[in-house]
Amino acid sequence: MSEFLPDWIHVVAAVIYDSRQRILLAQRPLHKHQGGKWEFPGGKVEPNESATAALKRELFEELGIEADISTMQSLLEIKHTYPDKNIWLDVWTVYQFQYEPVGREGQAIAWFELAELINLDFPAANKPIIQKLLTHMS
Repeated sequence: MSEFLPDWIHVVAAVIYDSRQRILLAQRPLHKHQGGKWEFPGGKVEPNESATAALKRELFEELGIEADISTMQSLLEIKHTYPDKNIWLDVWTVYQFQYEPVGREGQAIAWFELAELINLDFPAANKPIIQKLLTHMS
């Protein structure tokens, strides 16, 4: 019998596009859960915080960009169970932001063409995002 897992951890993530339709990804620090894998930037939603407010805050903290909440669009929601945690991933597209992104927490960041995503190592919970993007863009 499997061990009881705590409540779902609400996490927001952004598919951030530049003017050339490339997507910004961050590489998880090695010491963190799923370390070394590429991910869509974002983070945990705080109590009494909306998903878009959390995403705006996280993108500023992680990347130094000011995302425009009014233009964010919900892409999909994913519930994924890892052996040690339950993740509710709330994914949004971000087309408009100010400032040049930088890895403010020491993480590597890079812009990728959509077709390049299939060759990268992502946490399992991110795979439905890539599938949705590939289906949506074809």
